Amino acid sequence: MNATDNEFYAEATSRNIGLVEESEQEILRNATVAIVGMGAAGGHHLLALARLGVGNFVIADPDTFDIVNLHRQAGAFCDTLGRNKAEVMAETVRRINPCANVRVFPVAIDESNIDEFLEGADIVVDGIEFFEIDVRRMVFAKAREKGLHAITAGPVGYGSSVQIFAPDGMSFDRYFGIRPGMTRAERLACFGVGLLPRMPKSKHMNAAKVDFERQKGPALISAIMICSGIMATEVMRVLLKREGLRAVPHSYYFDPYGKRYDRGFFRFGRTRLRDRLMRWLAFRIYPGLRRLHDAERARRSAAPPLPVALLSE
Repeated sequence: MNATDNEFYAEATSRNIGLVEESEQEILRNATVAIVGMGAAGGHHLLALARLGVGNFVIADPDTFDIVNLHRQAGAFCDTLGRNKAEVMAETVRRINPCANVRVFPVAIDESNIDEFLEGADIVVDGIEFFEIDVRRMVFAKAREKGLHAITAGPVGYGSSVQIFAPDGMSFDRYFGIRPGMTRAERLACFGVGLLPRMPKSKHMNAAKVDFERQKGPALISAIMICSGIMATEVMRVLLKREGLRAVPHSYYFDPYGKRYDRGFFRFGRTRLRDRLMRWLAFRIYPGLRRLHDAERARRSAAPPLPVALLSE
């Protein structure tokens, strides 16, 4: 960095000062955040952190922007349709901070490249699509192995849930109650139920519009932007080592539409009878989830599908 770069950065982040000290802003400038997924949540997470003054990123997404992304994804514009999401978002970050260092993986993250992806990262942020449960599990397990905090903040209805995983705390699978032998549908049900500290009071979401087979569901830009504000705050807290971090088994949900702020503490993870009942209920509400479960059980046994085993320990 030369003197001009330093002056530019100082001026660009000057309105942070007062809530962030100058020395803390330098920590953010030198930090590296790894974000998997540059779609709805991930793209907005990236821009929030870039504007916060984080200076280094590792980002990944194999997908390209499509028309259906225009209503909620940060990099989706008519002139970016058909382009790789990670490459577009890297360009967008550099339009905010020309000195930002952005490593781009325009491919899917898997066991073959996760170590390279996380090299040099200080924290991991989840921008993975809801339905990609096993990629998410792999990323969180690898972050834990490398001693990194990992944060998931995603849209649920009109609001956002948030769970922070500390490397020395409860694991992703344990918190969400995911056990060996579960079908993918059961793992998805565990994740979905575990995002909410308590049962929703109202039914704003049309369950018929959630398609588990095609991996599509409703999401609003308002909820996604709430996610990114919460996530950026927690990333700042972790990187600056500030007080107040509440990792899992703490869980939070913010819903401005329903005027709700829910929080919970689940000492043994999401394994209580109420959690198992909520997972069972998810199979009743979302027929596609049940079909996904039945198809996998049938493939496993080459026999008629077996009952959902969500109520068993």
